[in-house]
Amino acid sequence: MDPARVKPSQIVQYLDQYVIGQEQAKRVLAVAVYTHYRKLEMARSGQLAMDKSNVLIIGPSGCGKTLLCETLARQLEVPFVTADATSLAQTRYVGEEIEAIMERLLERAGGDLERAARGIVFIDEVDKLKAGHGESGRQVSGESVQHALLKIMEGFPVRLRDGRVMDTGGILFICGGAFVGLEQIMARSHSFGYISTTAGDDENILERLNSRVKPTDLFEFGLIPEFTGRLPVVARLQELSKEMLVRIMVEPKNALYRQFRDILAQEGVELSVAPAVFQQIADIAHEYKTGARSLRGIFEELLNPVLYAVPDRPGVNKVLIRSLFEGPQFLEGQGGAALTS
Repeated sequence: MDPARVKPSQIVQYLDQYVIGQEQAKRVLAVAVYTHYRKLEMARSGQLAMDKSNVLIIGPSGCGKTLLCETLARQLEVPFVTADATSLAQTRYVGEEIEAIMERLLERAGGDLERAARGIVFIDEVDKLKAGHGESGRQVSGESVQHALLKIMEGFPVRLRDGRVMDTGGILFICGGAFVGLEQIMARSHSFGYISTTAGDDENILERLNSRVKPTDLFEFGLIPEFTGRLPVVARLQELSKEMLVRIMVEPKNALYRQFRDILAQEGVELSVAPAVFQQIADIAHEYKTGARSLRGIFEELLNPVLYAVPDRPGVNKVLIRSLFEGPQFLEGQGGAALTS
């Protein structure tokens, strides 16, 4: 697939199959990706000097930042790697760590240097790279890591182990972080907003401008101006509601419920989970405050006795779970006679 030929609407439609909610962020990412690969195509043909727009994703833990990036890369069929900004700050040789990221991207591209140079790199937890943060004898400061990332994010030749050189100018860098405390900064800096003198669509534009994260907000948070300048596109993700957590378990193509139904179907067993169970799981996951990350653990704990018992019960053809706080019912025969768990 040629990523330069995928329309933003097609990107959003694909993301909708795997990522619940976050409609505005999907649109921002889709346009950013579309624009990036169109610019890259025009730059290679000599029509345009490449001026790259990397992306910053802001959202609480477990809201789908990594999932969005992984799904994008899968649709576009471009190599993709993730890196942790905090790990970069925990080493004395950040340059070597950055080279290692490029090596991993090359591996994902199957050794194809040209393909790797058109990949996507997601760097998470950049909000932990506050200026001056992390200084010690075996660490570099957060500000130093920001400076180290500047070159590769803009475009810089990186020498690889095999002697080849990878130009990072065509790689799309997406940075992410929770940015806890940014809302309070924005509340102060956006108190006056923009004055609207017209009605209609102009008001929608002004509303977006008022809610947009400003570079000055990120400066105050602790990112240096040069680093912020390399991330002109900002997408904000919402905290997942209980309703969204329920939908995540049942709606996406790779939803947890679908996965386990397919596993048990291989044993000739139908899995049926009552709607109330998903709500109970969502209630617990919401209390954990880790977004969608805790859903799999709770769901697997629920199905552990089922997956243990079913292979040893050839007569069972259906498993019914009515409540998170009750044992599963194992049914056999056409009449669905209940067996003890």
